[in-house]
Amino acid sequence: MIQTKVLDRLRNSSVLSAAQFDKELLCELTKLAAYLQLHRFPVVHALEDKIMAAAFFEPSTRTRLSFESAMLSVGGKTISVADAKTTGVAKGESMRDIGQMFNSYADIVVVRHTEQRAVADLTEYLRIPLVNGGNGSDEHPTQALADWYALLKWRPEIAYGQIPEKFRLNIGIIGTPGNMRTVKSFLTLALLFPENVNHITIFSEMADPLGAELREMCNGSPIGINFSRDLQGSLEYLDVVYMNAIAYLGDGYRFFGEEFQLSAKSKLKDDTVILHPLARGDELSTDLDETQHNLYFNQADGAVWIRQALLLAIFDRVRNIVPDNLLN
Repeated sequence: MIQTKVLDRLRNSSVLSAAQFDKELLCELTKLAAYLQLHRFPVVHALEDKIMAAAFFEPSTRTRLSFESAMLSVGGKTISVADAKTTGVAKGESMRDIGQMFNSYADIVVVRHTEQRAVADLTEYLRIPLVNGGNGSDEHPTQALADWYALLKWRPEIAYGQIPEKFRLNIGIIGTPGNMRTVKSFLTLALLFPENVNHITIFSEMADPLGAELREMCNGSPIGINFSRDLQGSLEYLDVVYMNAIAYLGDGYRFFGEEFQLSAKSKLKDDTVILHPLARGDELSTDLDETQHNLYFNQADGAVWIRQALLLAIFDRVRNIVPDNLLN
């Protein structure tokens, strides 16, 4: 049963941070996404009266297309900003004023921007819901929803009760959560499962990969967290490897070194799964694509359904699609 009272917390709400989700809300949203993916409806009309503005001031493939696909599949319409150079930003217009314009043009806006403050600036004059599609080095909450949707389909028992200690997850995160938005949001949601996540190891080149905000969150968690540069020597202990080798640091992109690469030759456990938000480079070899370790294609495929579920919940249209006998 899908708990609509839980999903109602998203009604007319903006989604700016992964920290807005607790375990209950995350699990109900993934249940709704699983229902949508299982049934794979033809285009329905639940959001036929809604327009989504996809405002991408930074290049994107998966996030933009999956949001547009999700909106179109439930009957909504989309308008797009695909290049900041084609907007008033190129003429010096403020993000606050652009936010004011979105009130007239759309019912919801999904924003991707290189600057961390852009989302906050937009919301100052905005009266419609805003979904953060990635703001600078800060957060990417809907990517984290897609990440955990993939993991909960792989191991549904993670969401329910406490699994035996020997089956609890040891997660390795390759990246720097303090300045890599996908890694930060993924880690934030990982902390919601202390009863079933045994340990998290963060593999980074930086001495302080967390930063003050995340350090406080991690210090308050019962999950064991440590830091290492020895990925290859740790693979035999990891059940999940979350990797992203690209960090946007404000003036350009930075890439991790060769010691953080994975291939079919890496000494992974037989049942270890790999997540990657994509796009990938040399850090994730294509020779892993045909192996049992590949959860990243499932992760990318599920992004449409979790974002579709999110849109339906924000607009309070879940009941328009899901039969009453499956709702509580």
